[in-house]
Amino acid sequence: MTATVYYAELPWPEVERRVANGAPMFLPLGATEQHGRHMALNVDVVLPTAIAARAAAKVSGLVLPTIAYGNRSQPKTGGGPGFPGTINLTASTFSLIIRDVICDLYRQNIRKIVTVNGHYENISATIEGIELALDVLGRERVSDLTIIRIDHWDMIRGETLDRIFPDGYPGIELEHASVIETSMMMALRPDLVDLTKASHDGPAAFLPYDRYPKPCDEVPPSGVLSLTEGSSAEKGEWLLADCEAGVVEIVNREFSGR
Repeated sequence: MTATVYYAELPWPEVERRVANGAPMFLPLGATEQHGRHMALNVDVVLPTAIAARAAAKVSGLVLPTIAYGNRSQPKTGGGPGFPGTINLTASTFSLIIRDVICDLYRQNIRKIVTVNGHYENISATIEGIELALDVLGRERVSDLTIIRIDHWDMIRGETLDRIFPDGYPGIELEHASVIETSMMMALRPDLVDLTKASHDGPAAFLPYDRYPKPCDEVPPSGVLSLTEGSSAEKGEWLLADCEAGVVEIVNREFSGR
């Protein structure tokens, strides 16, 4: 039991012991969102959880239960509300969850917190949640607290992107349910990927503005914003290795000597 990196799998005395030993706490931030016809709805849960677990194992950390619902899916980054399956939280709700979790971690003497995000639309709401937590705790009182906010795709090295996209990287926004996420899922959970159901109806060509309340017609019918062609478990391992190494490097740098 005590060998696990998962916080919720431990009894409270073991959590208390690890916290006393300075274990950094990883909080994966995900979403339940469509990822094309070829992948499960939990991609944004699986990826940050796995990356956090791999990094935690290297730095004697613990992985908190993943927040499995994300800030509202947008057409240009997640396909938007036009697909069955996606469950949205408002930005205010999501930020308040982040606030409350951080405040309660601080109450339990946890001073090293790392959020690992797997859902693009969570970015601004996560920042707001961290800021709200600091407002509640009192910025003048928390000089012993360090919170690191990471989006896992930012850990991917340029050399790896060049290797995977020799004809040019389309950008993380259009990579929704495309080569990066599909390859990582093929490496981690091949049982949740069926490339025979992938539709090559992208890439999306979005207009340079947003329009409400009319649905965004530029989203491909599959929900894949770019293409799945070229995805592989091997590429997924390259990507995961970058993400793990990047997170470990940041944690060692920011928490060294603490």
